[in-house]
Amino acid sequence: QVQLVESGGGLVQAGGSLRLSCAASGRTFSSYAMGWFRQAPGKEREFVATISQTGSTYYTDSVKGRFTSSRDNAKNTVYLQMNSLKLEDTAVYYCAATTSWGNWGNLIREREYDYWGQGTQVTVSS
Repeated sequence: QVQLVESGGGLVQAGGSLRLSCAASGRTFSSYAMGWFRQAPGKEREFVATISQTGSTYYTDSVKGRFTSSRDNAKNTVYLQMNSLKLEDTAVYYCAATTSWGNWGNLIREREYDYWGQGTQVTVSS
């Protein structure tokens, strides 16, 4: 079992930055690929970013060049640095973990992930 706890959400003006953190329990964090998803009001949850066990990353087009995911295996933590935030980035952000070594086509799918955090709210204001 892996427990995930997100933090770092909040209210920020458009153009600003936030860094989300996702702390994982357990001793095998390095064996998990980690994903970031978000759900805006009235919309389905969508893929944002993923970082593999080796540190390779993949992003949805709408955040490329603005968001960066990284991981610190010594701290059992994955991060999502969000810059140049836009109003449309407003959502609850979730981190998720999977032992899958699948390709990006799999890691963008919710069903690939076994464990989920509770989410953290990010609100971007004008």
